[in-house]
Amino acid sequence: MIAYPIGNAGQRLVFATSVLNHLATHRQTRWWHSEAGGQLFARFEMPNIVIEAATGPRKSDRRSRFGYLPNRSAEQREINELHRNGLHFVGDWHTHPEPIPTPSPRDAESMRELFERSNHKLNGFVLAIVGRESFPYGLSVSVHTGMTAIQLAPDTMRL
Repeated sequence: MIAYPIGNAGQRLVFATSVLNHLATHRQTRWWHSEAGGQLFARFEMPNIVIEAATGPRKSDRRSRFGYLPNRSAEQREINELHRNGLHFVGDWHTHPEPIPTPSPRDAESMRELFERSNHKLNGFVLAIVGRESFPYGLSVSVHTGMTAIQLAPDTMRL
């Protein structure tokens, strides 16, 4: 488990071990590995937002060494199905072929558009980017709203 305090909100974003294992499985550790990605789903156990499920990658996604385009209709089916099981869509994840990942301008723009287009009651969407290094160093976590992005740092006291 890795926890990330969310600004001054008093809340924490918590990645369950099973989710971290799923993300780590798709690290681009070899030159022939394509980017992978999917969605993140959480339960709200305030003050914790516990990410309990990560989907993807799907066979229907378009993937290359430096690009990832998800199947949007498959994503909507995942949102509907997991919501019936009490999990809420909170954001996306994907890989980058770099040791310590950073969101690209395209990543930030994509999250801004997703946040603005979606029907939700959240203050922001999570973007997790998986790099080649082991976690927590190889995991970039940020929260995106319509106009801002906040890069989160892991709570090292709890690692």
